[in-house]
Amino acid sequence: MAQLSEEMKAPSGEVVVKDLDERTVLRDPIQQFQAWYRDSMSSAMIHPDAMALATVSPDGRPSARIVLLKRADEKGFVFYTNYESRKAGEIARNSFAAVVFYWGELQRQVRIEGSLTRISAEESDEYFSSRPRESQISALSSPQSRVIPSRAELERLFGENERRFRDQPVPRPRNWGGYILKPSRFEFWQGGRRDCTTASSTCSKKTAPGRSGGWRRRGVPPVFAICTSTALGPKDLPLH
Repeated sequence: MAQLSEEMKAPSGEVVVKDLDERTVLRDPIQQFQAWYRDSMSSAMIHPDAMALATVSPDGRPSARIVLLKRADEKGFVFYTNYESRKAGEIARNSFAAVVFYWGELQRQVRIEGSLTRISAEESDEYFSSRPRESQISALSSPQSRVIPSRAELERLFGENERRFRDQPVPRPRNWGGYILKPSRFEFWQGGRRDCTTASSTCSKKTAPGRSGGWRRRGVPPVFAICTSTALGPKDLPLH
């Protein structure tokens, strides 16, 4: 398991970054993300699982907010939210989205682009049942992205649901659940030492129906590597 190793921190506590080049980057960008994520979890930073999620409205206006990563594997990147929120409305009209992780203490950033789909109701149920009871009641009570008369109204709704489910499990609201981002492009950025420039590695992939492929890298200054699907050419990459 990758850990925040001693060579990444000077005795003074100053972060000393590792080099990022073709010799150290893993061929699979998801595995590279997982390695960096384990490093961030081993550090002292607050909420290394926080990611900025950017979506676009039907008229092309972008919006971004912080959501928390709950799962990252070869299937994609999962987070949970209210299906009646602004972001959910934008996702319903345009499933393309981007997320950004910034781990300042490690001088690292990861950008991921892809498409979003809802996860299964069963998986959402399983995660919802694992949440603290107060968080469950909050999800049930909060009319996300809607105007409310006052905070007192929100507290009234919370108290009402708390009494309603006092002696029974809190059910997952039908308008609350998870999304999974299926990645088509990665960019890994590593801050440089004082005597070096910064470096980044970009990976792109587009899989058409009935076609599959791995990740391929090519150099494009100032990014030293770009990865594209081995099954597809540049014309197949999404322009969104």
